[in-house]
Amino acid sequence: LSGVRVIRAFAREEGMERAFHETNLSNVQANMALVRIQGVFEPTVGFLAGLGTGLILWFGGRGVLAGELALGDLVAFTSYLGMMVWPMMALGQVVNVLQRGAASMARIQKILSTEPAIQSPPKPKPLPASKTIEFRNLTFFYPGVAKPALRDINLRIEEGMTLGVVGLTGSGKSTLVRLIPRIYDPPPGTVFLGGVDVRELSLSELRNLIGMVPQDVFLFSTTLRENIAYGRPEATEEEIWRAAELAGIAEEIRSFPDGLDTVVGERGLTLSGGQRQRIGIARALLLDPPILILDDALSSVDAQVEEEILRNLREVLRRKTAIVVAHRISAVRNADWIVVLSEGRIVEEGDHEGLLRRGGLYARLAELQAALTR
Repeated sequence: LSGVRVIRAFAREEGMERAFHETNLSNVQANMALVRIQGVFEPTVGFLAGLGTGLILWFGGRGVLAGELALGDLVAFTSYLGMMVWPMMALGQVVNVLQRGAASMARIQKILSTEPAIQSPPKPKPLPASKTIEFRNLTFFYPGVAKPALRDINLRIEEGMTLGVVGLTGSGKSTLVRLIPRIYDPPPGTVFLGGVDVRELSLSELRNLIGMVPQDVFLFSTTLRENIAYGRPEATEEEIWRAAELAGIAEEIRSFPDGLDTVVGERGLTLSGGQRQRIGIARALLLDPPILILDDALSSVDAQVEEEILRNLREVLRRKTAIVVAHRISAVRNADWIVVLSEGRIVEEGDHEGLLRRGGLYARLAELQAALTR
């Protein structure tokens, strides 16, 4: 269902209908085979039970007439047999249902018993008071990939500092910030929070410190209110509206007939990409974490809306350790420090003006983007 717009855009309705029909046909055929077996099996069992009773009455009746069997014994035997047959048949049906349920339960149990690849240490260290983030000689490989996604990263983000991260697509920007909350697990001794290796901290406590807004924001199929307040269900209406104002989405929410009670579709299907991103920013701001990571979270909004959001966030970011990942130079120009990634390495770092004067990759990106906006 979430891909229906792509199907329509590429006029693949007929092909998908055909594939859906074939899948359903296969399912129908499998179920019909089961129904046919049940349709033969159950009457056969009933017939055999009735046949057995008939044979007992036939031979028992002859025994009674011949004086070989007392009538009371025949009646008692037939009654006891009837009392036993149907419970035994019901027991067989129960065993059948239990076996089918056990097969389903085994599949569910396999999922439930799977251990997460990333876990808290057995004896986690207490959270440090400082929120300074540091990368030391970080080289990171994705599993099964020979080429490192990040190489020789050495970087220190002081508490209360805003770091901008820019670079071309595939340069490792998102990978870098996802190592901090251990979305991906960094090698030991490479990523530190307040001087403590993040692998030695409680996973839940570490992630509670961090508000992260990815480029592809996930929204639940519920109201805007519940989506924004997901991290703080007890938040007041005033706090929710304040977060929406800072994220530049409040006016659009007010324009909806149901306001905050507007129900968004699956994965936020009824909203534009820019609206989803701003809802994600509002959700992170409402949580008010000491560390805020915006992972290209403004890529789907236009320059005017981006400027409004960044203006709103400047005061908020002064009180936080913040990392802003972006393709657009305009999103990071006011950061305290900027690093430029290329092929997993830091190739430049400095402030906006200094990087422009250097005339490297950052300056070329800024010049190209300025030319495109003229």
